[in-house]
Amino acid sequence: MKWTNEMKKGFSEVPSFPAAHEPLRLAGMIAKWTEGKHRTETAIPGLVLHRWSSPTEPNSYMFAPHLCLIAQGVKRILLGDEAYVYDAQTFVVSSVELPIVSHILEATPEKPYLGLTLELDLKEISRLMLHGSLPPASSSPTDRGIGVSKLTPPLLNAVERLLALLDTPEEIPVFQRLVEQEIYYRLLMDEGQGTRLRQIIMAESRSNQIARAIDWMKQHFDQPLHISELAKHAGMSPSGFHQHFRALTAISPLQFQKRIRLNEARRLMLLENMDAGNAAFRVGYESPTQFNREYKRMFGNPPRTDIKMLQSAQV
Repeated sequence: MKWTNEMKKGFSEVPSFPAAHEPLRLAGMIAKWTEGKHRTETAIPGLVLHRWSSPTEPNSYMFAPHLCLIAQGVKRILLGDEAYVYDAQTFVVSSVELPIVSHILEATPEKPYLGLTLELDLKEISRLMLHGSLPPASSSPTDRGIGVSKLTPPLLNAVERLLALLDTPEEIPVFQRLVEQEIYYRLLMDEGQGTRLRQIIMAESRSNQIARAIDWMKQHFDQPLHISELAKHAGMSPSGFHQHFRALTAISPLQFQKRIRLNEARRLMLLENMDAGNAAFRVGYESPTQFNREYKRMFGNPPRTDIKMLQSAQV
């Protein structure tokens, strides 16, 4: 997949935060578990470690609520026409599942990209909100479902302690939840990310209403899209729904559905060996020509070429 001019719109540099620390210990911990592998599933559910020795091509996928940290290197995430660039001094939180494109910018064999993703348990965060002394959710307009913030020493320390549990797997059932609760607390108290998470969890918030509609879209992506029906699921007027949907996701509902469909079609072809025609029909396309055109626009190559390239890369 190659960067198109459309993808390059809105690119920003790494946010200019004062350097508060150098997460060298975190880099060493990730390097220890990722030697010779790009992606490492750990014994801690939802915690995945990443290592790359060179910049990567853009990769499109559906991104569930996650905390993303980098110990070494630089990465760019594209949502719609907006770009979020982060490094070892910053972190990313996504509060709702979003169709993104990601791309590692800086990595070498001598200084590889080292990062981690931790899936967020929104139900656990909701329970923590009920018992903790936290600021109320903002009544301001809907925030984006993803954002970059400065990495603070307390959050970094909590993440390092979570990774340290990998050295003592017998302690994971005892301490994992406690450490993750601290991580969630640090995120909720973060000036940039706290409001984003509280908005997505509070039942009466616009973000939560849009999140419910997104869940419905994920389950019915192969069906025709009707804004009035989506708005009903969100408890909004059609015009209000469209406005708040774009505020949270940076794209329109139709674009969102299209990206769900294309990512699912790609998965079917790559992992289930389905041909392009059947994959297109399975995800809701009636016209193979339209499917091929939109697939190439999104992934940079026609379906067959793209899948062959992905299969070669896996080998």
